Amino acid sequence: MADIELILFGERLLQARKKRKVSQDDLAKQLGVHAPVIGRYERGEVKPSIETAARMADALGVSLDYLTGLSDQELDQDLVKQINELQSLKSEDRTHILQTLGALIREAKTRLTFG
Repeated sequence: MADIELILFGERLLQARKKRKVSQDDLAKQLGVHAPVIGRYERGEVKPSIETAARMADALGVSLDYLTGLSDQELDQDLVKQINELQSLKSEDRTHILQTLGALIREAKTRLTFG
């Protein structure tokens, strides 16, 4: 990662950790590292291994893409699970579900706009 990527990773890590009210010490315990290491990650002083970064994302319930800046969306892990389940269905079932979902999303957006 370039320096700017380390800073972005650190900022995202800090935001996700604070949003979930997880202390550096608690996150460190989950990852099997010392709390000061989490601070160094958050300040962009060092970069974690891909395995550690993935474990941090999992522990905080965000995607690795979010932590690394590839996505600005913090994906809800429940939605990710549902998407994975959807992908395992037959194509025909998946198509019907997506059409229904699309209609529900359009309806919700319409209510927001004209509510």
